[in-house]
Amino acid sequence: MIYEYRAYTCLPGRLPALLDRFRTTTLGLWEKHGIRTAGFWTVEVGENNQVLHYLLAWESLAEREEKWPAFVADPDWISARVASETPDKIVASIRNEFWRPTDFSTVQ
Repeated sequence: MIYEYRAYTCLPGRLPALLDRFRTTTLGLWEKHGIRTAGFWTVEVGENNQVLHYLLAWESLAEREEKWPAFVADPDWISARVASETPDKIVASIRNEFWRPTDFSTVQ
């Protein structure tokens, strides 16, 4: 299993809009495309409380290379993203990394 860590840093005050988009649109489209989530977090105490952190679970990088582009190209995703960002953008930056669990990790 490979985990994709993604962090979306929102423009000031726009985190609620991002969370709403995930709740109402993104998760359903991910289910449609077979994309599995492993968890979502926001910052309770720390440097920046305008960031959504989450993990996606992939069997392999090949699975990710197949499913992610299909999601990104989905007309329902494109229209939902555009609608949610009108009149103001939500995300200032995105960071992602691919993580492989160590042999002693409790999460495999």
